[in-house]
Amino acid sequence: MIVKEELLSKLRRYFDLNLYEVKLWTALLSRGVSTAGELSDIADVPRSRSYDVLESLEKKGFVIMKLGKPIKYIAIPPLEVVDRVKKNMHSNAQDKIKRLDGIRESPLMGELDSLHTNGISLVEPSEMSGCLRGRSNLYNHLDLLIKNAKKSVNIVTSDQGFMRKAEGLRPSLERAKKRGVKIRISAPLTKENKKVADSLKAIAEIKHNDKIKSRFVTVDSNDMVFMTMDDKEVHPSYDLGVWVKTPYFTSAMDQMFNTAWGQK
Repeated sequence: MIVKEELLSKLRRYFDLNLYEVKLWTALLSRGVSTAGELSDIADVPRSRSYDVLESLEKKGFVIMKLGKPIKYIAIPPLEVVDRVKKNMHSNAQDKIKRLDGIRESPLMGELDSLHTNGISLVEPSEMSGCLRGRSNLYNHLDLLIKNAKKSVNIVTSDQGFMRKAEGLRPSLERAKKRGVKIRISAPLTKENKKVADSLKAIAEIKHNDKIKSRFVTVDSNDMVFMTMDDKEVHPSYDLGVWVKTPYFTSAMDQMFNTAWGQK
């Protein structure tokens, strides 16, 4: 049986299986019922590994072991497999979330915080900078900075970036607003993002800007993240930002922001 590499690759990604697992599973699907030896020959998987791999597939809900001798395996309908995998993934995710939530109040978190606090105290302020690759990493770090904001958050972004930030950063911006943080957003306001702008009016001051073609965020005149590329010309996976912790540079950018905003 010949199965295209593209199909095997998709199955590995969607069902979180290794190469031997997808080979034996697809081989069994093509037969319905078969022995480990037969599947090993069909799928080109070493016989020494077949039983272990089939046992793994059985535990994951992909196959059933048939009673009797010789041992045979029965393929479960693919739609049922999808439901089982979805259920297992959800259950595993919930377990992991519970464990992580439990860490928050545990002595382990105190130890981790102590390690970080002691480590950071040894770092020169000039060393606190970093490269953020990929839009998800960019937004994760922006979220962290906003969570710790005490006085101000200034955002300059594109029309599409405005909508992305409204969606991805809204919870942290809302909490920052409740703490008394002053939030200002400067972005091109269009028909497409008008509803988003209206929904944020209770959280942030928003002004139309189509002159400064830039993307950056400053927090407390201390931290700054600036994006190095036009978001219309770069794939989210290749978006690139730079984080710096420098009151000198960030304060200067805030002064530029204030000038553009219309303040003295």
